[in-house]
Amino acid sequence: MKKLLITSCYETEKLGIILGETAQPGDVICLDGGLGAGKTRLAQAIAKGLRVPPVYYVTSPSFAILHEYPGRIPLYHMDFYRLNDSLEAEDLGFEEYFYLSGLTVIEWSERALELLPTERLTLHLEIGPGENRIIRCTYSTNGWKKRLMENNIFCD
Repeated sequence: MKKLLITSCYETEKLGIILGETAQPGDVICLDGGLGAGKTRLAQAIAKGLRVPPVYYVTSPSFAILHEYPGRIPLYHMDFYRLNDSLEAEDLGFEEYFYLSGLTVIEWSERALELLPTERLTLHLEIGPGENRIIRCTYSTNGWKKRLMENNIFCD
């Protein structure tokens, strides 16, 4: 597990934009952490990087569980906060989105770990002192590591 320190909202937005710009069809990014840690804010910045038109305001899909947005590639924004387990997510058919032509961003992904593809980027956000956020990065392949390093994002 690698760690990244974010010291401002600007840095959060910059990180999200880079993730959106470098996302490829079929990518999955998991955003985990407590309430208020910045998961939705990061998802909004990812949408910006995907060039989701500004007329689409990206919100947390807590009650709908899934929102789709058009962009350079489609954004499938999921929020598993209201789910009890992987079986519930599977019953709702969310697993199929992981293999479509867009980017899947999942808030509260730890509620359905058994369902997630092994190839994914997981960012666990923690509230630090002041406006700081500590982001713990895990990735299963060197693909994400390479993309992060190419964009001067060093999770060390």
